[in-house]
Amino acid sequence: MNGFEFLHRDGEKPIKGWVRGVPLEAQAHAQLRNIAALPFVGPWVAVMPDVHLGIGATVGSVVPTRGAIIPAAVGVDIGCGMAAVRTTLRADDLPDNLAALRSGIERGVPVGNGPGGEHRKVPDNIATHLADADLQHRLARIRDKHPVIRPDKVERQTGTLGGGNHFIELCLDEADRVWVMLHSGSRGTGNLIGTYFIERARKELGTRVLGVDVPDKDLAFFLEGEPLFDDYVEAVSWAQDYARTNRETMLARVLHELRRTLPRFQLEKEAVNCHHNYVQRETHGGESLLVTRKGAVSARAGELGIIPGSMGTRSYIVRGLGNAESFHSCSHGAGRVMSRTQARNSITLKQHREATAHVECRKDAGVIDESPAAYKPIEAVMAAQSDLVEVVHTLRQVVCVKG
Repeated sequence: MNGFEFLHRDGEKPIKGWVRGVPLEAQAHAQLRNIAALPFVGPWVAVMPDVHLGIGATVGSVVPTRGAIIPAAVGVDIGCGMAAVRTTLRADDLPDNLAALRSGIERGVPVGNGPGGEHRKVPDNIATHLADADLQHRLARIRDKHPVIRPDKVERQTGTLGGGNHFIELCLDEADRVWVMLHSGSRGTGNLIGTYFIERARKELGTRVLGVDVPDKDLAFFLEGEPLFDDYVEAVSWAQDYARTNRETMLARVLHELRRTLPRFQLEKEAVNCHHNYVQRETHGGESLLVTRKGAVSARAGELGIIPGSMGTRSYIVRGLGNAESFHSCSHGAGRVMSRTQARNSITLKQHREATAHVECRKDAGVIDESPAAYKPIEAVMAAQSDLVEVVHTLRQVVCVKG
């Protein structure tokens, strides 16, 4: 039996959804049908169990395209993703009170949005990371063609967390081994690239003569062969590489803090660094496609990935099963069931503190919109995609740092 359900109507392009046992809001369903209706989308759209309404494209969707690319489907948090590494530390190597450890990580890694989440003095290793990846020279070439894309945030934000749903965690697996796990993306520069090219695509849409209706201006696109198509691919590739470098840098800084305060340890071989907001060219069914994963992770056969739960719930290190029906993809997390505004209006501080009682983390109103009740049950999300991934490790948070 297939793990997916068909979510389209008769006569429409197929939409295959791994949504058994998890909610699918009507607005998200309508958004998926709008995406699938575009003539260059296909052969079908795949929907992950963490699906929910997004801007431009539905979060938790895999959108393959032929000869076109939709900037808003990638979004503005380009290259956002996860990194995790297992250490030789065990639970009994951690102090009974984890508050000082959390504070140390927060001092070592700038967190939050705005100037407070940036480096006051750029560390030498940041410049080294950027030079090794050739990121500054590549961004300069992009800026030559699109001057609005400023480089001033790159150094100050490399190795910083940001805010919202981004986090740094210390977790214990089923054998009480300590993992470091984090979630972040391409920060302000990636946001600027995404916002700029989404607006350029909207302007291009107004000049096109199309034989089809584009029901949402956020589905504006670039066509292969157009200069802006190539420029966007260059810029989005930069942002994805920058996001990966940002995670590597941040991970190194967290490990430095652990080495400063905990017993000596080594890193073990199991480490993952994966995007879940990105686009890349892939071959599926013998056809070359541009595959946009908006809140989805590549899950080729044998490939390791990370599916985090919300604050206070479990997270998973998984191995892909290479399911061709999903374009070799799986979910990127639990997926929201409440908007941020709904969460702030309906979840009390008491409920949040009870749900995160076992985790050293913020317990204040500023993170209510990230409380576990704002998300789908991660166990149901995992059950719905049992033909996409297998669980390698189950992690539980003991420290969670939020911006």
